[in-house]
Amino acid sequence: MDTSIFKESNKVRTGDFIKEHSASIGLSLRIFDCFFLFASGLLSFGLRFSHFDLPHTYKNVLLLGILFAVICFSSVGCYRGWRGTSFLTEAKSILSATSLTFILLIISGFITQSSDTFSRIWVVTWLISASMLILFYRYSLRRILGVLRARGYNARKVLIIGQGSLANDVLHKLSSKEELGLTVVGYLSDTQENNKESVIEKQFKRLGNIDELNTVVSKQGIDQVWVAIPMSEIDTMQKVQSALVMSPVTIRFVPDIFGFQLLNHSITEVAGLPVINLSTSHMLEGKNRFLKALEDKILSTIILLCISPILLLVALGVKLSSPGPVFYRQERVSWNGRPFDMLKFRSMSVDSEKDGVKWGGATSMSVTKFGAFIRRTSLDELPQFINVLKGDMSIVGPRPERTVFVDQFKHEIPGYMQKHMMKAGITGWAQINGWRGDTDLQKRVECDLYYIENWSIALDIKIILQTIWKGFINKNAA
Repeated sequence: MDTSIFKESNKVRTGDFIKEHSASIGLSLRIFDCFFLFASGLLSFGLRFSHFDLPHTYKNVLLLGILFAVICFSSVGCYRGWRGTSFLTEAKSILSATSLTFILLIISGFITQSSDTFSRIWVVTWLISASMLILFYRYSLRRILGVLRARGYNARKVLIIGQGSLANDVLHKLSSKEELGLTVVGYLSDTQENNKESVIEKQFKRLGNIDELNTVVSKQGIDQVWVAIPMSEIDTMQKVQSALVMSPVTIRFVPDIFGFQLLNHSITEVAGLPVINLSTSHMLEGKNRFLKALEDKILSTIILLCISPILLLVALGVKLSSPGPVFYRQERVSWNGRPFDMLKFRSMSVDSEKDGVKWGGATSMSVTKFGAFIRRTSLDELPQFINVLKGDMSIVGPRPERTVFVDQFKHEIPGYMQKHMMKAGITGWAQINGWRGDTDLQKRVECDLYYIENWSIALDIKIILQTIWKGFINKNAA
């Protein structure tokens, strides 16, 4: 007797059951989150006081924390569909929600003047244990669902609209990740693929023309239609929507934007309109601008106080080694193309630029003996912490360039002006990777764009530490 028929039938029934009840997963997650918040709070109390008999005050705080958590977890988006997204993204949402929950608890304690009636150690332990437990069970649930989906349970049938490299990329990325439970049935296209080397023709079935969309969706039991077409064929998108207007199938649009030079691309909403950001910067967001500015003000103040004896010694050395001012002011370009006067300790004679400046000519300038020393050790850059304190620069960011060179390079180097989407820095990703002075400009720009794309406080700290370790003395410093 062929038992595979019964196994397959059982798989279908189980998959249909999961699919029919997938809407209740959000409710289940809420229940589990509340349970683990309560359990972690109780466990933390037991660890702190060696018993589990909670006083009335602690019970109130525990219930209030769970109430705040329900609100915060929903507000942050912890109960949206996570299929296809990375666990790191989900973890960030959970950590944001738990942190916000306990911030609200602390604020409530101060407002009601009851913060002295319960242990702060208990609150901190509760925060850490709750975050760890929720992350652990969410990760475990992902793994379990991933295994079930890879075996065919709760799978979603996907139909691709389109042809060419974009459709090919979508087909293979979806089919290679079995844990997503997105089974590619085939694709529709109005034209036959004539390329003999087409991977689509060899591995995936063409189910017909786009005019047959409704029939194919109904016949194949399609759950999702993914439209992978160039942006020039937007009329195809309208055609698909019109054909499926009476169908409950999910439609996803994968625009062909990958040929663009993207920087922090994302989808956002402006004035109620969905907008695709092809190029933007994290630094344009209010909280990030505030954090970056706070980091710069605090660190530049501390650093200036610590290096003030060095500043005085270098200033004295510049003054005694050659006639002229101590500081050298040079117009550079920073955030949004705004010019500013960047400060350096003067390392050249006062008439070294009487014949003008040119790119790559730093080594040919008339440099004093003391000037060569402070250049080689990057001590000439120290006055730029004053620029940071004034708000002209940041400690970490793309190195600024002269206005005349910016006007030249923006026409020659792809993506050059994108580096001005944040404040110029004293040091940066390019500098700690050896791209200083008159080195390859294209490589420097690539490093600057990588930094803007991946900016975080942690990355700033890493760059600052590496600058201290290996960035001051460099053969390319000029």
